[in-house]
Amino acid sequence: MLKNNTMINFAEKMEIVFLRVGKTDMSFVAEGEALYHNRLTHYFSKIIMRDIPPGDAGKKTKPDFVSQKEGEKFLSVISPTDFLVLLDEKGKHYNSIEFSTVLQKWMNTGPKRMVFVVGGAFGFSQEVYLRANAKLSLSKMTFSHQIIRVIFLEQLYRAATIIKGEKYHNP
Repeated sequence: MLKNNTMINFAEKMEIVFLRVGKTDMSFVAEGEALYHNRLTHYFSKIIMRDIPPGDAGKKTKPDFVSQKEGEKFLSVISPTDFLVLLDEKGKHYNSIEFSTVLQKWMNTGPKRMVFVVGGAFGFSQEVYLRANAKLSLSKMTFSHQIIRVIFLEQLYRAATIIKGEKYHNP
């Protein structure tokens, strides 16, 4: 387990932003998000969860157009100094301890905000990929955009407890 008190103090001053396309219509997802949002407030100064409206996806709308529109919305709320992590199937895989280590490394780079983004059904635009500091895959499996919200928040919480040396994670 990591027990770097300097990092812990820094993390407690860090703002986490979690951007997602669309709203959830599953009550258990909303309940899970609320549970982990509350838990994460003990580790970070601020947790912002923000939904971005989906791109217009009519029957004749091309996927590239949809991801482009969603990308513009994402980029409009991301500042140049944010550390941007895309939750993406092409991202790097980590186990929970490895993720806590890489999360701490990302925090050590000094951003005031870390922004994690779940894209829409058609993925991210090229501009969003180019802006990203990192890409993270939570599994080789595919999850719905709603379910991944709770899975990611739980893993972020687990990483915070590992960094702080707490017993939530059983190695």
